[in-house]
Amino acid sequence: MSSQDAFFTHIEKGYTTKGDYITMGSAMLAGETVTNAYVKIPLKTLNRHGLIAGATGTGKTKTLQVMAENLSDKGIPVLLMDLKGDLSGLAQPSPGHPKIDERHQKIGLPFEAKSFPVEILSLSEQGGVKLRATVSEFGPVLLSRILDLSETQSGIVAVIFKYCDDNKLPLLDLKDFKKVLQYATGEGKKEFTESYGRISTSSTGTILRKVIEQEQQGADLFFGEKSFEVDDLTRIDENGRGYINIIRLTDIQDRPKLFSTFMLSLLAEIYGTFPEQGDSDRPELILFIDEAHLIFKEASKALMDQIESIVKLIRSKGIGLYFVTQNPTDVPDDVLAQLGLKVQHALRAFTAKDRKAIKLTAENYPESEYYDTKEVLTSLGIGEALISALDEKGRPTPLAATMLRAPMSRMDVLTSGELKSVISDSKLVKKYNEVIDRESAYEILNEKIAKAEKEAEKEASRSKASSSRTTRRRTSTRQNPVIKVLTSATFIRGVLGVLKKVIR
Repeated sequence: MSSQDAFFTHIEKGYTTKGDYITMGSAMLAGETVTNAYVKIPLKTLNRHGLIAGATGTGKTKTLQVMAENLSDKGIPVLLMDLKGDLSGLAQPSPGHPKIDERHQKIGLPFEAKSFPVEILSLSEQGGVKLRATVSEFGPVLLSRILDLSETQSGIVAVIFKYCDDNKLPLLDLKDFKKVLQYATGEGKKEFTESYGRISTSSTGTILRKVIEQEQQGADLFFGEKSFEVDDLTRIDENGRGYINIIRLTDIQDRPKLFSTFMLSLLAEIYGTFPEQGDSDRPELILFIDEAHLIFKEASKALMDQIESIVKLIRSKGIGLYFVTQNPTDVPDDVLAQLGLKVQHALRAFTAKDRKAIKLTAENYPESEYYDTKEVLTSLGIGEALISALDEKGRPTPLAATMLRAPMSRMDVLTSGELKSVISDSKLVKKYNEVIDRESAYEILNEKIAKAEKEAEKEASRSKASSSRTTRRRTSTRQNPVIKVLTSATFIRGVLGVLKKVIR
């Protein structure tokens, strides 16, 4: 048996599945594609999370696009974070190209151009379905972690939420939260002290400044109504294909705290909403987080703990998380250890630090008699990647340098007209883009303060009127000094004495 035949058998045996799967491409040996040596990822293990990594321009985004397309075809909904704005082309079919045909001929797969059901979502003022959540839905613990508060400050946030629950004050947006915070150390200080204990003005001042910092990052656009229901991410179209939900983040790349805030709240909401399903044959939803280093780089210690916890637990809900970044070292070790599928595009060794990173990356992959992993990592071409997955029993599959299939949809952005058409056809836009500003804590407390001020003014007026009447009564009953002298006993006796003498 030749080495190529042995390699073909090695790959075929390692990637054989009993259940359904998606095909990534065909394995390569010595830089040449081995036709029909398919690298297949079982749907059963897609909730074990994954990583797509590689240097700029090596094809990470196209790999993400290929995975999203094939998942959609299998009826599995997808959520993509599009920070660069180049994933909207999923809504239009590929125009085709001779190089695509040549690639697929080598792989042994027929190429079919097609479009996919796409939903455009937005965190900002860009067009698309508005993603919002209320402050109440966040809860005191998550809000405190996002604001990176101390234990004492977190306690104050918990008291604020308790006061709002006790007094039926809806906390919908950040202006509601700020209003209650100011009320606690202002007009409502006595009320808070009697019911919940004294609240430090310096602590509330610190919390207020951190809220304002979040507002400057654009969080005021995110907090409010109508709240987005995560079940709407799992829609299937009339042809049985899963919707590809694309969150446009092109205008918040310089606002990483808003991105981190949204990601954490979304994961927490999904984890809290989706039912437990254990090890099923297919995932319920797959999330791709592009430019993942932005999350980990800007995340506080509390935020990192929360992300690590959710990554470990959320797979039992049938959710798969896939991080897309330039280097695996961008992902914390505790998170990296949870990732079952690794798609590693080429890395470039320009510096000693780069060479060290390549060595560390190579150690994350299974050993192979067919590859020198460190050498392959630097010699892969565009659209080629080292792949290691988990088989249906949870065991690592053979390491395979893979010629990846081409996207079936357009590898470019939609025109402004096409984008408007996708957004205008959306049922979710009609559902979520109506602005709602119902009565909440801000309005209720303002009304309460105004009422208290009116009562205080009335009391002051009554007090002033009462004081004036008392003064008048005192004035009216006070005896004239002349009359007082003329009617005094001493004066009368003196007059009578004089009269007696006169009479005599």
